[in-house]
Amino acid sequence: MNVAEQTADSTEARAPARPKSAAFFDVDGTLIKTTIVHYYAYFRRRRMSPALGKLWQAGFALKCLYFLALDMIDRERLNIVFYRSYAGLPVDEIHALLADCHRDIIDPRRFEQAPMCIGAHRSAGRRTVLVTGSIDFIMAPLAKSLGVDDVIAPGLVVEGGRFTGALDGPPVGMEEKARRVRAFAQQHDINLQASYAYGDSKADLPMLEAVGHPQVVNPDKVLRLIAMRRGWPVHRWTLPQANRNHP
Repeated sequence: MNVAEQTADSTEARAPARPKSAAFFDVDGTLIKTTIVHYYAYFRRRRMSPALGKLWQAGFALKCLYFLALDMIDRERLNIVFYRSYAGLPVDEIHALLADCHRDIIDPRRFEQAPMCIGAHRSAGRRTVLVTGSIDFIMAPLAKSLGVDDVIAPGLVVEGGRFTGALDGPPVGMEEKARRVRAFAQQHDINLQASYAYGDSKADLPMLEAVGHPQVVNPDKVLRLIAMRRGWPVHRWTLPQANRNHP
């Protein structure tokens, strides 16, 4: 080995390792045009006859007004209250409906820019992570289809083969999202200042503030104003043309 090669090897050995970074993504409203209500309503209606399903849907729509009001006051409280609706549902039967739920509810509502964005971060060497208040077993197939590395999501407690309606820990929203992101970064040696986060609502604000590169997607009014004041990038993502009539 000549002197030049030795010098190059020595310089490379002394060079600091490139810090690890990640891209954290909220799901509902950011990657897909859904809420936690869409999945539950789908599971419920699939267990009923079409006629009974329509009657149930009408009554459930009234209950959704309460959920909407609660969401405006306290997103984390909403999650605790809403997931009680799963109490008594059979686990195996709901899991058997997952593939259909993704085909009928999630895939048609996925923003067309989402896979491209995730792919770009993966190509740049960043770890990709879903951070969501939606239930883990619903999010797992989405993560797989998008090529996402990790999922931070709550689970539902199961007893005797049925959901109890209780979460297995704190709801993943607001400050809890940021806490989970920081814990994940510490566990995996992620530099948050070199990392990205994507969100669509004020509930994602603590997570966005936890990274060096916050990105706002189709924001609500509050988050849009905050993004404008702070100079954060705002992205307008759309559904594929054929799917833009989905509610």
